[in-house]
Amino acid sequence: MNSSPPAIAARKPASFAFDEAAALRHLSDADPRLAELIERVGPLALSLRATRSTFEALAEAIVYQQLHARAAATIHGRVAALFPRGRLAPEPLLALDDATLRGAGLSRGKTLAMRDLAARTLDGTVPPFSRLRGMSDDAIVERLVQVRGVGRWTVEMILIFRLGRPDVLPIHDFGVRHGFKLAFRKRAMPTPKALEGHGEKWRPFRTVASWYLWRAADLARSR
Repeated sequence: MNSSPPAIAARKPASFAFDEAAALRHLSDADPRLAELIERVGPLALSLRATRSTFEALAEAIVYQQLHARAAATIHGRVAALFPRGRLAPEPLLALDDATLRGAGLSRGKTLAMRDLAARTLDGTVPPFSRLRGMSDDAIVERLVQVRGVGRWTVEMILIFRLGRPDVLPIHDFGVRHGFKLAFRKRAMPTPKALEGHGEKWRPFRTVASWYLWRAADLARSR
């Protein structure tokens, strides 16, 4: 899993459907050690990424998998250049041959994943973004992990950074687990199950707790 979340802007937009002050009060009251981390890090700076379609969001996620950000951005730009106005869409993607997609920098596995994403978008398995907004977190995970190459972690990043869901805890994310180890002064990384258990006290704002755990790892690196 990635050790840090996608790029985060400097301010939380109104589109997040939770009250920042209420979230920080709840987390600080529920968990003194997390309260210490919140005090050290400072204000929440979590924002949504602009999203035109579920297809584009997942296509970008597939391109970025297992790559450094700069290399992934270059490949994503090359792929986008294959589409009218740079907007990735399922029908034009299926019209491209494998050689063209591979020539843009996609691996064989990612080419297959992109084709599967396109097919599942057209058959309705992947809902349009407007419909995702009305679905539960669990329902979104169930639908989107049907796409080849899309696992739970990828969907959790969609839930947090595209949909602004307040109660997502990516228990398999290395950065979140490492941040927990640092902030809670553990000798070893928590297992996903242990992190999930501890995180119960953070409901219904586990997204905010996750963001601060990511920042704990950043603080350690800056030292």
